[in-house]
Formats: sequence, structure tokens, C-alpha cells
Amino acid sequence: MAETTRSIGRIALASRDEPLTRLHWVAIGLALTTGVVHLYLYVAQGFLPFLLAGLGFLGAVVLLVAGVNRRVLYVVGVPFTAVQIVAWVALGMPDFALGVFDKTVEVALVVALAYLFVIERRAKRAVERPTDTSSVAAVATGR
Repeated sequence: MAETTRSIGRIALASRDEPLTRLHWVAIGLALTTGVVHLYLYVAQGFLPFLLAGLGFLGAVVLLVAGVNRRVLYVVGVPFTAVQIVAWVALGMPDFALGVFDKTVEVALVVALAYLFVIERRAKRAVERPTDTSSVAAVATGR
């Protein structure tokens, strides 16, 4: 049981030592922007889903900065953000001007998160890929 807990902890904090890139900071700015918009809408309208969405975006930023596994945050963040866009359309696009601004921010956030996931996945695969040293050994031994 203790080993399982330690394994989960290693997975959860897998990104802790990796520095945040400029794109991470852009994604953080986008998430904070849409989080604040949702909290503003909650205060203005008292609609509980706005509060939950706002806290979700702000919580994700805290988790990212705290070093929680970034790839997990990307995988959860893309559908979470996409649901906000679909819900806005399904509700009849209320607060149209603010909604268009916020949905533009959210589309940019989805793109940023998806791109971060892909480039970090490729980087991880490149690091984990076993190198074939047989050709090097053949050249070194003259075979």
C-alpha cells in the first residue's frame, strides 16, 4: 500500500523539476483570464456553474505551478475547456460580447494545452527511446 502511494505521488509530481516555458505562461494567462470571467459572471448572475468553472480554471493554474503532472492537466484541461464553449452555445450564447471574448480565450487555451501535450509527449518519447548502438559498434570494430 505504501509503495502504491509513493508511485502515485511520483506520477502526480512528474513535472515538478521541469521549468515553465513561455507557452506555459501564456496558457496560465489564458486560464486566469477565463477563470476571472467565470467568477465575475457568478457574482453578477449567481449561476453556480460559473463559480465551479472559475474555480476549476484557477485550481488548474495552482496545480500547474505546484508541479502536478502537466500532461494530466492538459488531458483534463482540453475537454474541461471545450465543455465551457459547448455549454455557452447550448445556453443560447448569453452575454454575447463577453462570451465571444471568453470563448476566444478558451479556444486559444485548448490549442495551447493540446500543443503542450503533443510536444511534451514527443520529448518524453525521444528521451525514453532506446538507442540502437549496434551500427555504432559495427563501425567502431570495422565490421
